[in-house]
Amino acid sequence: MKNIKIRYYSLLFQIILVSVLVVSCERELSDEVEFAKFPNTSEVFTDNPVGLGSNFYFPYGGSKPTAWSVDNDVSYEGSASMRFDVPNANDPEGNYAGAIFRIDGDGSGRDLSGFNVLTFWAKATQAVTISEFGFGEDFDENRYITSISNVDLTTNWVKYYIPIPDPTNLVQERGLFRYSAGASGNQGGNLGYTFWIDELKFENIGTIGQPQPIILNGEDVVAPSFVGTTISLPERGLKETFNLPNGRTQTVFPAPSYFQFTSSDTSVAVVDELGLITVLDSGTSRITASIGGIQALGSITIESLGNFNEAPMPTRDAANVISIFSDAYTNVPTDFFNGFFAPFQTTLGGAPPLNLAGGQVINYTQLNFVGIGTYLNAPSLNLEQMTHLHVDINVQEAIDSGDFIRLQLINNVGGNEISGSVTIDGSQLLTNNWVSLDVPLSDFSGLTVRNNIGLLFFISDATISDIFVDNIYYYKE
Repeated sequence: MKNIKIRYYSLLFQIILVSVLVVSCERELSDEVEFAKFPNTSEVFTDNPVGLGSNFYFPYGGSKPTAWSVDNDVSYEGSASMRFDVPNANDPEGNYAGAIFRIDGDGSGRDLSGFNVLTFWAKATQAVTISEFGFGEDFDENRYITSISNVDLTTNWVKYYIPIPDPTNLVQERGLFRYSAGASGNQGGNLGYTFWIDELKFENIGTIGQPQPIILNGEDVVAPSFVGTTISLPERGLKETFNLPNGRTQTVFPAPSYFQFTSSDTSVAVVDELGLITVLDSGTSRITASIGGIQALGSITIESLGNFNEAPMPTRDAANVISIFSDAYTNVPTDFFNGFFAPFQTTLGGAPPLNLAGGQVINYTQLNFVGIGTYLNAPSLNLEQMTHLHVDINVQEAIDSGDFIRLQLINNVGGNEISGSVTIDGSQLLTNNWVSLDVPLSDFSGLTVRNNIGLLFFISDATISDIFVDNIYYYKE
């Protein structure tokens, strides 16, 4: 018995000793071991691509795959530069040049958290405007894309800056450069050209200053809404401005993941890291944002009116209907629900439609006029056999005397156009309630032909600025 007890206590001592050693080792590992970090190499291209691997150039769909090369005859510094040959607009290999430069190999990347700007020198064979330069696109999550747009190049070497909104996010970034460039605006926008980029690298420059993030173009917006509504902030103007060493102000367009979004009442509305607002209940919640602790200009106050009152469900026989937008029918293809006719149109919304109560509805805000198009890639509509236009409209504001919504149809857009219109007086509309309109096509004054309808306009001339629209279709009785 004594020997058994001795062996028992000996075994117990060994177990305790092993446990102590394991705990000690775990403490030492967690406290002292440094896990592998990604390289913080700053250069992307000097005389050659730097540290990108062998498979790093990925063209965008539709772009010319051979647009990029290394030019050993032209350089700003050293012996070579990157050459970009932008094709003619009718080039069969691709009608523009565009691609990303991504570090080769899954699990790879660079730690760019110690830099605050991507810089490069560039020039072109002629004065041109490049659509986009940027970084952060890897064809995977693309979480931290940052771009500058409409960049003017000259025939002389000039240094360009793309400030990083919040470098602390870039601890493993694979997408080191991106660009998109179309044919020159000269000669009808059909001619190609060449531009060069050299000394492409990340830097930490103390004179990149005064960052100012912006959402909703810096405006404080009030948005009436309903339970189940989703609102995408990236579609409403996410950007940030910086002062550059050359004294200019540079606007960059950061991905929503750079922003920290906040809801003042998460029981009413929540916002995710991609800037998607979801309305949960009735009430009011103010959505704000910041980057790196700097408060963004602009906000959106959600005024949730509770559950959404859906438009009446259509019951007409589908065989007698040509549907533009309705959950009740199969819709014909459309080019757009909000064709933006700059600089005159101010209307927001319409693309994509809102998802409410399991269905879809169009919300036009800041309405002055807006067009639904079926004439570019979508086939135009032959309405010769149709007798009426149906549309449901719900006005989201007080209706004053003199308010109206005019419906206009255009036949043969871009050709021998013929149009006609019908005005819906404010007395025919209701606030926060649906009105179903069945307008005879014969009432569209001036529309003598309707075999090639390409545009349906909603026009208010800003007398009414916020409407819901549903069940847009043509039918015959």
